Amino acid sequence: MTTCFRALCCKGPPPARPEYDLVCIGLTGSGKTSLLSKLCSESPENVVSTTGFSIKAVPFQNAILNVKELGGADNIRKYWSRYYQGSQGVIFVLDSASSEDDLETARNELHSALQHPQLCTLPFLILANHQDKPAARSVQEVKKYFELEPLARGKRWILQPCSLDNMDTLKDSFSQLINLLEEKDQEAVRM
Repeated sequence: MTTCFRALCCKGPPPARPEYDLVCIGLTGSGKTSLLSKLCSESPENVVSTTGFSIKAVPFQNAILNVKELGGADNIRKYWSRYYQGSQGVIFVLDSASSEDDLETARNELHSALQHPQLCTLPFLILANHQDKPAARSVQEVKKYFELEPLARGKRWILQPCSLDNMDTLKDSFSQLINLLEEKDQEAVRM
């Protein structure tokens, strides 16, 4: 009886999950808010584009991601860098089915982020969203168009396809990002 009591009552609280502060950027309409809402088990039905920024705590089994989502409108993008401080990783969402002009703008914004002094050493998760649309570009097409191989050489980044219809792929993408964040933490401890 005593053993059973100890097993039930004396375990203590479960170990704390690590928390990581991330910044989520991408053009308006890329799907940032919808993807984050779905990950938080909220209905993406009534989602409104983010004006300014919003913060969501996205729980996973092995970590909690505190995601600062920044609006993607023209008049807001110029202020993105003011919100980068303290970030431990970056989520960049792009609409893989967007127009050539929007894709070019997204490419320029991603290049700026990858080279920004506060972000250039951080892990990046690049989500090629709206893969469920007929005009969606494949991950290989996005990788080539965005020139990710030469630009991101030596950096930690993941490029994944996603859509609201496939939550397993989306969760797997975030699991890979969490692994990169944990590796970065372990390297910092070793130094």
